[in-house]
Amino acid sequence: MPQAGQVWFPDSAFKTAQAIEDFNRAENLPLIIFANWRGFSGGTRDMFGEILKFGSMIVDALRTYRHPVFIYIPPNGELRGGAWVVVDPTINEDKMEMYADVDSRGGILEPPGICEVKFRSADQIDLMHRLDPELRELDKQLEDCMVDSDALDLKAKIKKREDALIPLYLQLAHSYADLHDRAGRMKAKGVIRDALSWPRSRDFFYWRTRRRMAEDAIQDRVRRVHEAPLDKPVDEAFADLLTSNGVDPNDDKAVAAFIESDSPPLQQWLDESIKKAVLLKTVDLLEQHGQQDLIARLKP
Repeated sequence: MPQAGQVWFPDSAFKTAQAIEDFNRAENLPLIIFANWRGFSGGTRDMFGEILKFGSMIVDALRTYRHPVFIYIPPNGELRGGAWVVVDPTINEDKMEMYADVDSRGGILEPPGICEVKFRSADQIDLMHRLDPELRELDKQLEDCMVDSDALDLKAKIKKREDALIPLYLQLAHSYADLHDRAGRMKAKGVIRDALSWPRSRDFFYWRTRRRMAEDAIQDRVRRVHEAPLDKPVDEAFADLLTSNGVDPNDDKAVAAFIESDSPPLQQWLDESIKKAVLLKTVDLLEQHGQQDLIARLKP
């Protein structure tokens, strides 16, 4: 059966969710998603085919993903509607990052849809009468007109002018709304991490993936001795380590090289972090069993 492009149907949504699960559990690989979808199919047949259930399976698969996940909106691609919802980085903030090409588009509603909601016909007409010199002159003549027949003639001219301007104003409104869907605006709103250009995207993702994989390996070693997650404290302490050793935390290539070099400062920081974690866990266990004397001896 023919299916529209850039749309998730029940079968394709299920395949997407299953592929993500396989990459996570069987392959143990980082994941990159080239996001170019306009949403989910919302027909009656697709609702009966449990499109909502399979869409939620994508969310569940990403929520439990244990490796870095990169969502990239490619050049001239777009991410809209429910498709944006199921790959939003807030699903798994520790692992997911979203990027957009400088020539891509993204947003829940497309420009015609947002204009129907935010810039209705009445708003367009009000704007015409405020900006168009000819309409302003006709409005002034109508206000001063004392003859009914002349007033009817002026109203007809106003209506004709409005009809002539509506396509132009609607096109301008669509262009203005489209500006809010660009990568620069997405970055300004904080919904993507950065805007990329296609020629440098391969190099960027190569080093970003190496950095994230190396960082995750270090953080997993520290977190392994903690019962409670300590992602943010570990991240902050690691950033301080990078800065103190002259490594720019925003330079993925430099950070990856620093971690993979297994330098003495890194090993010292890692050993101290693990020792501190073990000490905190030991103190917590002793407090639970009322061993205050032993705790006093452990504390420096």
